[in-house]
Amino acid sequence: MKLESPVDKIKNFVSKIEKITSRNISLPILSSILIIAKDNILKLRATNLDIGIEVNIPAKIEKEGVIAVEGSVLNNFLLNIQNGEKINLEIIGNNLNISSKYNKTIIKTLPYEDFPTIPILKEENYINIPVDKFINGLKSVFYSASVSDIKPEISSVYIYSNEDNLIFVATDSFRLAERKLKIKNINLNGVLIPFKNTSEIIRIFDGLEGDLKIVFNKNQISFEIDNIYLTSRLIDGVFPDYNQIIPEQNTTKVIVLKQDLINSLKLTNIFSDKFNQINFKIKPNNRLFKISSSNADVGENTTEIEASLFGEDVEINFNYRYINDCFQSIKEDSLVLEFSGSNKPMVIKGSGDNSFTYLVMPMNN
Repeated sequence: MKLESPVDKIKNFVSKIEKITSRNISLPILSSILIIAKDNILKLRATNLDIGIEVNIPAKIEKEGVIAVEGSVLNNFLLNIQNGEKINLEIIGNNLNISSKYNKTIIKTLPYEDFPTIPILKEENYINIPVDKFINGLKSVFYSASVSDIKPEISSVYIYSNEDNLIFVATDSFRLAERKLKIKNINLNGVLIPFKNTSEIIRIFDGLEGDLKIVFNKNQISFEIDNIYLTSRLIDGVFPDYNQIIPEQNTTKVIVLKQDLINSLKLTNIFSDKFNQINFKIKPNNRLFKISSSNADVGENTTEIEASLFGEDVEINFNYRYINDCFQSIKEDSLVLEFSGSNKPMVIKGSGDNSFTYLVMPMNN
């Protein structure tokens, strides 16, 4: 292998895919990035067997070849090379020699023959969707998935189509987030993408433009746009029938400015206990919306918030963190909080927007 390329793109993509590499005692090759130089294209591959990625970068190739090098070493080296420089990559013996205007480096290689194959899915089932919409859907809900692998079906993001909506859902059984995107003529029976992989998908594709091609089968899903191809394992399971826990009606309703609620929650949380417990007290007839918390070791706090209140009185406890997480998914300045009693979940939506629904289960008193 012998080639020349501007460092900018190589640095950018190595930085992205290096995080997918894995430390594995039994399979040390998983810590590497596979570099393939062929047909004036420089291919970079990385995988941890759960998720895999390949990127293609145009390059001036003098001699074709294949090599595998430690991903973290290559990334840390490139991060210290200035953008705008050209670098030369050449295999000499069992080493990768990299030279730039001011630097010459030798990186030891690994046996590239051991590098796993990244699956290419047959295009029997696929959809095309604007990449920004898809990433927005994932970002709106993925934080609500369980971080534990005990129940894989809820340690995932569930994506399916219904009429003219592509729907993203995640839950850890304490809270649930659902985002509906209006997209016509789309057909997706339902896939479960592992939570850990959704964060990588967001990181790789966030900020890109154009259509994302998504191909899927029973066990795998792939994403392709321009010069990036990523594939992920799917979870074989059944997502809970979550619609049955979303209250159809409410007995108490609160309309409040989002920033007012955020500020009040931050203040109240200073005095919450080790379970992040805070108390909501709502009395519409008295025009009272009060949030309070108490900690035997710190003190206590009560904050009243201006809001429009409707319905019955209710007093209920929640985990502060679960409420706070959802605000990143709501663009509206005003929020609607809906309650169906002291033992039922709270539903949070943006005022005038039904595309995002967030449900938080109450805590025991």
